Amino acid sequence: MKHCILFILLLISSFNSFSANEVKETRLWPAPDYTRITIESSAKINNDQMMLKNPERIVIDLKGISVNKALKDLSSKLKQNDPNILNIRVGQFTPKVSRIVIDLKKSARVKIFSLPPVAPYKDRLVIDVYPASNDKLSNLLNKIEKKQIEQKKTPVIKEKPKKKKQVVVAIDAGHGGEDPGAIGKYGTKEKKIVLQIAKKLSKLINADPKMKAYLVRDSDYFIPLKKRVSKARKVKADIFISIHADAFRKRNVSGSSVFALSEKGATSAFAKFIANKENEADLIGGVSIDDKDPLLAKTLLDLSQSATINDSLKLANFVLKEIKKVNNLHKKYPEQAGFAVLKAPDIPSILIEAAFLSNPQEEKQLKTAKFQNKLAKAIYLGTKEYIKSGVSIASTNDPDN
Repeated sequence: MKHCILFILLLISSFNSFSANEVKETRLWPAPDYTRITIESSAKINNDQMMLKNPERIVIDLKGISVNKALKDLSSKLKQNDPNILNIRVGQFTPKVSRIVIDLKKSARVKIFSLPPVAPYKDRLVIDVYPASNDKLSNLLNKIEKKQIEQKKTPVIKEKPKKKKQVVVAIDAGHGGEDPGAIGKYGTKEKKIVLQIAKKLSKLINADPKMKAYLVRDSDYFIPLKKRVSKARKVKADIFISIHADAFRKRNVSGSSVFALSEKGATSAFAKFIANKENEADLIGGVSIDDKDPLLAKTLLDLSQSATINDSLKLANFVLKEIKKVNNLHKKYPEQAGFAVLKAPDIPSILIEAAFLSNPQEEKQLKTAKFQNKLAKAIYLGTKEYIKSGVSIASTNDPDN
């Protein structure tokens, strides 16, 4: 009987030890719009939080969590030039609660949400810190109110819209931050490679007096797919180019591809596979279910604008023509599928798969500055030819137009 009781006690002790939740990794991603803190754990973390004033700070209590090295390391990951956070402190508040105190540089708003496990991550608690002044809806309302006051004071004089001097090209480096994208056999991360190509393309475009580049992502941080579209529209981009370097189940698959949006469905099983993978970025990168962009919601009125898709296909053909000079093509013609990042209703948009990181030879090639420069030049030349072909660039310099 004693042996039986001892065995049960040992079993319970072993189970409790096995089931205890613990922090596995912490990550911190400063971005121009917000700072993201991610706490990855073996199970979902229950938490409480509060905002405190004088000084401004966020207090987050992690229930059932003991302070360990992974959690302590969060403080050391903060960079001095972080736009929002001054300091991070971690301590054991009670035997069953760990406390994180985030000292802020200025007034902020915080969004905290949990993400279920998704490859390559376990459960994650995400803490997004936004500057209070970055509330887009408030800014929009303030802008409208200011306009109304000005209109009462002075008569409205309509001016002719100024013609645009430069074609604005929004360059979207895929993935970033929490979302590494594809990872090659030798550990190469897609998010790093595509940002390098995007920056090279940006330099070429900015060297052309008739064009101007806008980098949607200029460093290693995550941007939701709809937000990428929103950013391009905010700068009144005329062209949207999203750069990727994906992976496939078979390592022998190779070559470059260019995609456009489809109204009806994917043009092939391969196009559908790629679109599904790219559309998973929000799940991996981490988007709260209540994330809504009030500015974007007003603009995505009609995603079935065939004229925009036709222009996207023209752009895709010009870019493919140049890319085939520097790399083999996976498909000799543009493919189409329901890519979320290509859903701007009024901007010709394409997604480029530069090569396959799942192919060891192409992974090595993608890492070289020589190949990246060639690819960037091909995209630039293809875009330039598209503009020269006589397409209508309708946007103006007036941000309120």
